[in-house]
Amino acid sequence: MRQEGQRRQRRQGGRVAEWQGIGLLAVSALLLSAAPHVAGAQSHEILLATTTSVQDSGLLDGLLPIFQRDSGYTVKVIAVGSGQAMAIARRGQADVILVHSPRDELKFVADGYGVDRRALMRDQFWVVGPPSDPAHIKGLPVVQAFAAIARAKAPFLSRGDDSGTNVKELALWKAAGVSPSGSWYKESGQGMGATDIMANQLGAYTLTDDGTYLTNRAKMDLVILVQGDSVLINHYSVIRVNPTRFAHVNAAGALAFENFMTAPATQNMIGNFKKKAFGRSLYIPEAAGR
Repeated sequence: MRQEGQRRQRRQGGRVAEWQGIGLLAVSALLLSAAPHVAGAQSHEILLATTTSVQDSGLLDGLLPIFQRDSGYTVKVIAVGSGQAMAIARRGQADVILVHSPRDELKFVADGYGVDRRALMRDQFWVVGPPSDPAHIKGLPVVQAFAAIARAKAPFLSRGDDSGTNVKELALWKAAGVSPSGSWYKESGQGMGATDIMANQLGAYTLTDDGTYLTNRAKMDLVILVQGDSVLINHYSVIRVNPTRFAHVNAAGALAFENFMTAPATQNMIGNFKKKAFGRSLYIPEAAGR
């Protein structure tokens, strides 16, 4: 994993740095507000550290009110990249996580920080970019598309936040034989929705998830250029923080949330989320198995 100093050296542009600062302040405020929960477990509050994608797509806005009404729990959401969500959980500052970085998830559980990792759903990553498509990547296999972007030195905006999307992006650069750097490669340090909007403002390519892109499409000129490649399938999991490692976590609340998210009725709601609006399912339920 890259060090923070290396990430700072590669960030370019005042607007990107400004957006990133706003994001860091927001996360810090959430973690500070969570301090009483960490000091002494509050049985009716659940701390959920989650990928920004399910927040930006609106999925949590649809599901959490139902869970809170039926369970009596209140869910406090910390929406960050998957890597940051797991880092928060490793410090005992979350009860349950919802993430999409499979290799890191397995390590999180193997290291004893998480228990009962459950498959939740999947969507797709897409490469989106300006309609002019300066690197001529439309329709290419994704690894070839990344190589073409690098050859053209066409603007590319990375999340640069150790999120599941960022981990996938870096794997694609590696597969393309590219170590991205230079003025054409920028990092937002932001969630998926904000990164999409910034890429649109910069006229840059980016890797996004389909749900977030479709939710924000009306606000942007970015178009879908690469999709459907098997390596672009994006799996999500829900994992409880290990209560034997952190005695203060709300183990009962985390289990209730995990059971709710993987229950057949909720899986049906996930499968139908925004289906009418977009003519397709944004998420494919996977709790029954991958």
